[in-house]
Amino acid sequence: MHNAYSQEIGPAMPGWSARPWPGRGPMEGDHCRLEPLDASLHADDLYAAYHLAPDDRDWTYMSSGPFPDRASYQTYIGQASASQDPCHYAVIDRTSGRAVGSLALMRIDPGNGVVEVGHVAFSPLLQRTVAATEAHYLLMKHVFDELGYRRYEWKCDSLNARSRRSAARLGFTFEGIFRQAIVYKGRSRDTAWHSLIDSEWPARRAALERWLVPGNFDEQGRQIQPLDAMQDRIPPVRR
Repeated sequence: MHNAYSQEIGPAMPGWSARPWPGRGPMEGDHCRLEPLDASLHADDLYAAYHLAPDDRDWTYMSSGPFPDRASYQTYIGQASASQDPCHYAVIDRTSGRAVGSLALMRIDPGNGVVEVGHVAFSPLLQRTVAATEAHYLLMKHVFDELGYRRYEWKCDSLNARSRRSAARLGFTFEGIFRQAIVYKGRSRDTAWHSLIDSEWPARRAALERWLVPGNFDEQGRQIQPLDAMQDRIPPVRR
C-alpha cells in the first residue's frame, strides 16, 4: 500500500478502536481455571506448591523470588494481587481445587491492541502437565477472542532455554534479541522477543484445541501427538 507521495505504508485499520482492559472474571478449562490472584485465597497454596521444588532454579530467570520464608512471599503476593499492570492470575487445579501456579498479562497497551504474557511461575504440581498448556490457551483465548487484541508477546532472558522452547511449542514466532535490555538481580539480560498476532491465532488455537482433546492422551495421561508437531503443520501466514 502506498500513500499520495508514493511512500509505502502499512495496512489501513478502518474502524479500529482501543481494546478493553483484560478481564478479572474466571476463565474455565477442563483441567484448570484462571482467576484473579488474591493473596487471601491463594498465598498458602502457592507457597506450599512452590516449595515442593528441590531447589530454587525455577526462579533464576524470574524478576521476583526465590522466597526464603512465608513472610517474604506474603509481601510479594500482596503487591502482585493489588497490581493492575501486571494483571496476575492464579492457576487453579480443577481436581484438587488448589492454586498451583500463576501468570500475568503485562505491558498492557489497549490503544494498540498489544499485551505481553509474563511472570509465569508454575510449581512442580503444574509443570509439564496438560493444565499448564491449557492455562496458556485460556489466556490467549481471552486476549484474542474476547478482547480483540492484535499482538500477544512473550519475552524472556535469551539464556532461558526452557522459556524459549515453551514459546516455540505454543506457536510464537521468534523475532530477535534485544541486547543489554534489562538489569535484573544484579546482572545484565539480553531479551529474546516472541510474538503471536491475530491473523495467526485461529490456526494456533485449532492446534491447541486438537492437542487438548482427551483422545490425544493414553490411559496414563501421556500425550500421543506432541503440540509442536501440530504447530509445524500450520502454513505460515502471508501478509
